[in-house]
Amino acid sequence: MIIVQVKEGENIERALKKFKRKFEKTGVVRELRGRREFRKPSVIRREQKNKAIYVQQLRLNEE
Repeated sequence: MIIVQVKEGENIERALKKFKRKFEKTGVVRELRGRREFRKPSVIRREQKNKAIYVQQLRLNEE
């Protein structure tokens, strides 16, 4: 359960923004999207490996 403390006189949009930020950090939406279909652990590892290689190449090209 997410609780957002709202100070007196605080704008409702600001409180909503805090709520959205906290909700995003929980990772619920990402997990739900990931559970739409089953992906084999080997496929997940392969994607992570390819992403790591890509990021490493970007960093090397940046230098």
